[in-house]
Amino acid sequence: MLLITKKSGETVAVPESSLVAGKVVPPAPARRRGPAADFAELSRVTARAWRPVESARLGDWELRAAGGFTRRANSALAVGDPGLPPAEALERVRAWYAERGLPPYVQAATGAVGTQETLCAVLETHGWTREVTAEVRIAALAPLADREPAGAALSRVALSRTADEAWLRRYQRAGEASPTVRRVLASGPSVWFASVPGAPGDSGEPAAIGRLVVDGRWAGFMALEVAPAHRRQGLAGAVTTALARRALEEGASAAWLQVETDNEGARALYDGLGFTTHHSYHHFRAP
Repeated sequence: MLLITKKSGETVAVPESSLVAGKVVPPAPARRRGPAADFAELSRVTARAWRPVESARLGDWELRAAGGFTRRANSALAVGDPGLPPAEALERVRAWYAERGLPPYVQAATGAVGTQETLCAVLETHGWTREVTAEVRIAALAPLADREPAGAALSRVALSRTADEAWLRRYQRAGEASPTVRRVLASGPSVWFASVPGAPGDSGEPAAIGRLVVDGRWAGFMALEVAPAHRRQGLAGAVTTALARRALEEGASAAWLQVETDNEGARALYDGLGFTTHHSYHHFRAP
């Protein structure tokens, strides 16, 4: 039986007897607008934006844990060689997370030069299940900063080095804002939090929020959320513009973000802002 990995990261099995001819197809040449980027660089930059509270090395792999808050900080970043046969490496991953009372996850990518199509097939062969798929998108930073959001939305965006209680209440992924959540959100080379004040009846929660991590030439945009009552007022664009301008001031020139493939609303927004897909990444959970 032959295993073939599709662009989406899905692995399909084909009987070897049915194969007449085949070849390895390299990733399509880039035809995107925006910055030049390779997977190795982007994987390091995106990982530094979600630093765990505890980590360990397994060869080139990094095992990351942060009390279960966000898979990006609670999965094995499987870039490079773990220094062990696949089955043994995966057992080491399982044991490490079991010691911490966390479900074992491996993060692997597909769709660009240097990504891990083979590893994804190996994971599925060993019974690991792909739970989440997200896109890493990139764009030139200057056009984001040059945008002029409608109305006075931009003037309402406030930037801070810390996430206050109101920001954390709006952030839907945080749940209870434990010290671990705060630590992960504050991680990164240069972190900024944006918020737009809500209306008097909003219980003190912002109408919109965002998070920025500046890392060399890269500016990462994340945690972009708008309260349901304030959507379609240009607030998401205003937050993005304000953060992009701050990133330019710090010397960045390129932008990235991550968006889950089933989040159609966010994907449409990022299409409009000029972000294009560089590669996809997947979180595989142990059986």
